[in-house]
Amino acid sequence: MLITVNDSPRRVSLSFAIGVFIGISPFLGLHTLMALAVASMFRLNRLVTLSGAYITNPWTLVPIYTFCTWIGAKLMGYRGLLKGLDFHRINILNIFSTFKNLLLPFFIGTLLVATIAAVITYVVLFKLLTRIKA
Repeated sequence: MLITVNDSPRRVSLSFAIGVFIGISPFLGLHTLMALAVASMFRLNRLVTLSGAYITNPWTLVPIYTFCTWIGAKLMGYRGLLKGLDFHRINILNIFSTFKNLLLPFFIGTLLVATIAAVITYVVLFKLLTRIKA
């Protein structure tokens, strides 16, 4: 799909990379609205931006956010956050109090991983599209 978009490689790569950043960002549930808003604001391709934002979907959500939270915890020097946690006692009423110690590592990890993933996405996609369209 990205190859057939009638736009410059720079704009397609930028649209998709911004979508990837939004998709990995910690604002779960707002990805579609954010992607559409940012694409409209900067006059980017909405479909390409949405495609990048949908990097997080029901199949990839848990692995991506778990990795990002792990990265955030490592950067903050957290050790053994989940040791002694009884997962069988977690329910909808206590989930936020149970995982409150993971909130800051989650935000730091997702923003860092989102930034790195967006930069890598832009560079790789730009080079690929430039070669294909040449």
